[in-house]
Amino acid sequence: MTASTPASAPQAATATSSTTAAPSQPLGLTAPNLWRRMACWLYEGMLMFGVVFIAGYLFGTLSQTRNAMDNRHALQAFLFVVFGIYFTWFWAKGQTLAQKTWLIRVVDKAGQPITQLRALLRYVLSWVWFLPPLAAYLFGVPVLEVLVLLGGWVAVWAILSRFHPERQFWHDAMAGTRLVHFELAKK
Repeated sequence: MTASTPASAPQAATATSSTTAAPSQPLGLTAPNLWRRMACWLYEGMLMFGVVFIAGYLFGTLSQTRNAMDNRHALQAFLFVVFGIYFTWFWAKGQTLAQKTWLIRVVDKAGQPITQLRALLRYVLSWVWFLPPLAAYLFGVPVLEVLVLLGGWVAVWAILSRFHPERQFWHDAMAGTRLVHFELAKK
């Protein structure tokens, strides 16, 4: 019986090492700290500049718009849809490029990948970040004041995550999703 134990020990070690050599694994379901999530958010904004540029060019070309103010509302609606497709696609895959850079992943409450429908719900609910400043702009508040309001509201919304039991953003709680620390497994 002791002779079979050493023979099965290397097999167990091989089985253990093959499970840890998975391409990627979440490190529990702990939320990344707020500074890292906000850095990811800012980086995502910089990356979205390219998406806006390409989508705006495509819209202008297809609609034969000569002046940007002619179809402003149609362009805004088009960008809303393009952003929705972008985020829904990448969140359903697990993470956007910015989230991959900052080692953050979007999962459901059980830690599983989210569906496209849940990703779309998260996208719609994430607009809470922009609704109060947007409403102020629609009521005629000057643009500079709207920008100050946007900065203040983003700070308030981010700080409110400290009051969530799992330190998640409230739109994630409403959508049934969560941001978790995610790291590539070492081979």
